Order: sequence, then C-alpha cells, then structure tokens
Amino acid sequence: MARASARPPVAHGAAEVRDARSSGRIASVDALRAIALIAMIAYHFCFDLRYFGVITPDLEHGPFWLVARTLILSSFLLLAGVSLVLADVNKVSGAYFWRHVGTIAGCAVLVSAASYLMFPLTFIWFGVLHAIAVTLVIARPLVRFPRIAFVIGCVVIAAGVVFSHPAFNQFTLGWIGFLTVKPYAEDYVPLFPWAGVVFVGIAAGHALVRNRFAILSPLATAPRWLAWPGRHTLAVYMLHQPILIGALWAILHR
Repeated sequence: MARASARPPVAHGAAEVRDARSSGRIASVDALRAIALIAMIAYHFCFDLRYFGVITPDLEHGPFWLVARTLILSSFLLLAGVSLVLADVNKVSGAYFWRHVGTIAGCAVLVSAASYLMFPLTFIWFGVLHAIAVTLVIARPLVRFPRIAFVIGCVVIAAGVVFSHPAFNQFTLGWIGFLTVKPYAEDYVPLFPWAGVVFVGIAAGHALVRNRFAILSPLATAPRWLAWPGRHTLAVYMLHQPILIGALWAILHR
C-alpha cells in the first residue's frame, strides 16, 4: 500500500477495509505475518547454528527459548484463525479453501520427508503445518460464530495444558495431544492445546473486522519489503530452512 499522510487510526482502518474488499489483502495483517516469519527465521537460525556446532543453546528446556517458541507458534496459529475470517468476509470459494488446505497438507508431508532424511529418529511427524491443515478443516464451520469459537478455543487450550494420559503416548494418537511425555521430534504441535489458538484467532479476526483493524493501524503503512513475506508466508516457510542450512554449510565448509 502507498504511504498516506498522517491520519487517525480509524482512517487507516477504513482504508484497509476498502483495500481488503478490492484486493483481498490487509496490509497490517500481512505485516504481522511477516514479523512472525522474521522471528521464526531467527529462531531457526539459532537451531541451525547449534546443528553445525557453532552455538549450544538449550532450545528444548531453556526458559527464554521455550517462551520464544510459544510466542512464535501462537502468532502463526492465531493468524490462521484470523485468515479464516478474512477469507469468509471476502467470500472466498470452497474450492479455493480446499486447494489451500491441500497445499498446506502437501507441504506438511514434504517437511516430514525432509526432516526424516536429516533426523530419522526425531523427524517431524506432526508439526505446525500438519496442525494448521487439520485445524482449518475443523474450525471452518465456526468461522461465523466467534463467541462459540472463543469458548471452544479456551477449552481446548486448557484441556491440552492440564490433562494428560498414558493412552496417548503412541504414534497413532499422539497428534491429538494429552501425552504424558513429550515425544522426541524436531517439531511437535498437537491439536490439544494448539488448535485452540486457531479457534481464538477466529474471535480475534471478527474483533479486527468489527473495529476496522484500528489496533493494527501502526502496521498499515509498513514498508512493502516487510509486507511482502506476509503475502507469501507458506513459500517463505518452506524455503527459509534449505537456504539457511545451505548457506551455513557453504560458509562453514569453505
């Protein structure tokens, strides 16, 4: 979006609503996605540096890293719920929705395959893309019922945090959640509690639309370079690790 002269936040929000109706894009939401992507890339860069033995952060147990992962993951899942609402507002067809879910699911399979080649004992069998693909299908019927979605989201999050049972400590049920012991995997995003964040995102999406994105107005005039990754989130997600790992390998093995 072109940089506009100084206006009150609601004016930016109104402009974003008009832009959404004409192009299907919300500049501030794209910028928010881009910020989440930058944080994720920084986190994965530290993971890759550890993989090559350059640094030794305790990504699995260190409080800072656990909080960072939780915030980054929550932002992607929350925005997935917001995107469901925006798609509904823009009357996106069912065929497009299923193509979108199919693309995410296909990418999830590629992530599993690639991670198996690198980490056969700890490969990603149910990570963030797997969780998003499944949850989008489950959550879509509630896209026009934000209060119900919010309540269900809170229940799913609470249940995933406080409840566990040994019956779920197996591959066939582990994707649901409720494990008593976290599985050895490079990424693990079970439906409980994480699907709940997508449901909460539906409520957040309705709140944003209702208030014309006023709370995100500082991001409405973000530079184009910042908004661009947010418009191509899945592509950036799929390509950033091969690029990072390839670049680090080339630099460290010169």
